[in-house]
Amino acid sequence: MSLNRHMIREEAFQVLFALQSDPEADIQTIYEAIPHHDEKQIPPYLLTLVNGVREHQDQLDEQINNLLASGWTIGRLAKPDLVILRLALFEMQYAENVPTVVAINEALELTKTFSSDKSRKFINGALGKFEKQANLDK
Repeated sequence: MSLNRHMIREEAFQVLFALQSDPEADIQTIYEAIPHHDEKQIPPYLLTLVNGVREHQDQLDEQINNLLASGWTIGRLAKPDLVILRLALFEMQYAENVPTVVAINEALELTKTFSSDKSRKFINGALGKFEKQANLDK
């Protein structure tokens, strides 16, 4: 079965979430541990997402910090929400052929699966604020 981009994003989330706990872990090993597929070869777009988020993580985290309400820090965010925001901001800025609206919608879909309704509202607001500030026209 071939994975679509939504499925790849879900798996990229899972890989990035696992790497939060063990940054030195092998991406292939984490990928193979994802339970719902038989694929052994990592899809190229998953590597683009995972490596891109890791490469730009400091910049992405700075952008996330700038989106937070006064008194909030990135350390207070739920880990799934942080990973979702990093993924979305990476796609909004660096992924080719991914319209901003698609990146935001996919982030909200990930939130439905891996976080809460309250987090979905927060992520939607944060990404909307970023879109307005950055004036992204992809």
